[in-house]
Amino acid sequence: MGKPETGSIAIDIAAREAHVVGRGPRIAPRPNEEIDREAFDLVNKVRAGAGAGPTDDMPVYMRIMVKHRALFEPNMVLGDTLYNGTLPARERELAILRCGLLCGAPFEWGEHVRIGQRCGLTPDEINRVLDGSSAPGWNELDAAVLAGAEELIADHALSDATWDVLARYWDEQQLIEFPFMVGQYVAIAYVQNSLRVPLADYNPGLSSRP
Repeated sequence: MGKPETGSIAIDIAAREAHVVGRGPRIAPRPNEEIDREAFDLVNKVRAGAGAGPTDDMPVYMRIMVKHRALFEPNMVLGDTLYNGTLPARERELAILRCGLLCGAPFEWGEHVRIGQRCGLTPDEINRVLDGSSAPGWNELDAAVLAGAEELIADHALSDATWDVLARYWDEQQLIEFPFMVGQYVAIAYVQNSLRVPLADYNPGLSSRP
């Protein structure tokens, strides 16, 4: 398997975003007025878990996903479960940000720069995610969280060293939830990149900084 990317990585942002965003969505989003209240309730429950208020203007990604209702509904339930799960929100967002970066996912990275700040990450910490788990300044747990995301993406498993650190801080439920959560956000990156989900006006994509 591949070697984990524990440091900074070179990304040609303009080229990457031209590839996964630039030509517009491959599947047109459903108009808000054609979406039922039950779907909005599911989306707003996920938004609440992420620290955002309710909306009557469903995000474009979710208006595309709602076209596959059998996937949309469990995906929203899973999103709500993870946002209100056993992992501390700050540590969850560290891992998601590193996933978004390593997956070259403009939508995911930009959204979670905003969400991460709501969940307690400082601007310095978010910027340090760009330099990976090997960057100086992380405490032991933060470095292990980032290393875990890096290892799961590269090797599809956690190393003993990373597991041992996480196990000193987290209980069994959290240890089960962590690789599941990373896998979920890698999958979301795959979908958003492949469907070319457009960025919201407030989301500068991979160039987003706090």
